Amino acid sequence: MWTEFTYQALPMRVSFGPGRSARVADEVDALGLERVLVLSTPEQEDLATRISEALGARSAGVHPKARMHVPIDIAHVASDVARTRGADGCVAVGGGSTIGLGKAIALTHGLPIVAVPTTYAGSEMTPVWGLTEDGVKRTGRNPAVLPRSVVYDPELTLTLPAELSVTSAMNAVAHAVEGLYAPNASPVISLMAEEGTRAIVEALPGIVRDGRDLAARSGALYGAWLCGAVLGATTMSLHHKLCHVLGGTYDLPHAALHTVMLPHVVAFNAPASGALRDALGRVLGTSDPAVALWDLARSLGAPTSLAEIGMDAKDLPAVVRAVLESPYANPRTPSAENLRSLLTRAQQGDRPQP
Repeated sequence: MWTEFTYQALPMRVSFGPGRSARVADEVDALGLERVLVLSTPEQEDLATRISEALGARSAGVHPKARMHVPIDIAHVASDVARTRGADGCVAVGGGSTIGLGKAIALTHGLPIVAVPTTYAGSEMTPVWGLTEDGVKRTGRNPAVLPRSVVYDPELTLTLPAELSVTSAMNAVAHAVEGLYAPNASPVISLMAEEGTRAIVEALPGIVRDGRDLAARSGALYGAWLCGAVLGATTMSLHHKLCHVLGGTYDLPHAALHTVMLPHVVAFNAPASGALRDALGRVLGTSDPAVALWDLARSLGAPTSLAEIGMDAKDLPAVVRAVLESPYANPRTPSAENLRSLLTRAQQGDRPQP
């Protein structure tokens, strides 16, 4: 029973539905923008170009240079391009890497962002930014980087490969999980976290069976929206701290990293969080949500070990030290031995244990 809480909704417009990406110009006009820089990764340049062409004179061109973990030199170049082209806003077309680059520009120049997500990462729903410099990923919260408008078009996810679909969606589930035990959780956040997780868990098997299943894609994107909003309204904890250290320092694939780490963090935190156990228990139909998440990822073909995604076991002690140096809020305070055990199991791909 909730007897006391604080909840503040984030100011954002959401447009959701198949074909909505054709209306990006409407969102640009609604914000009063006249010249927007269209951002993407090199792999999604064609999509970004189509959106740029649809914008016509409103487009300041395409900058297809986004990279995972937002290296600071990439952010500096993009900020310079936005300035030299006279952009008064950005349209970020892609996943967390591209939206993160838009946030870096917003952090520097204050330019509003229209986000067009093509994955389930959820960055578009948060005022959280991240930059990587000299192998260290720094994060922060600033309302200036929160996208003003988000266009969710499930048709843009139809070609997302099955494994990336699974890992991206598990990344979204990680946002919901941490919201369930965040120190600033609320009943609204808990409802969104449970519903977002449910939508994703129900959608993923259909996506793996048939990547063109628009209903399943819509369900996963709806879930990602809710899970991202949870992250935007709450405090990140141990899971995100571990992933920031591992990803920023060792350049591991972002979504796959979250997928591998999540069951082990859930196993560690579940004894201290009834809200986590109850919500995930209802969604997954189990009293052991950590094992259920690990089994789900494995059954859908996702990686289950850090070794699979490029981590070297000899670097784990350095990860432990980095996490302990600047811990996040967490329902349990981990010791060095706790972290060593958790990371070793994740490295080896073992089933999680409390």
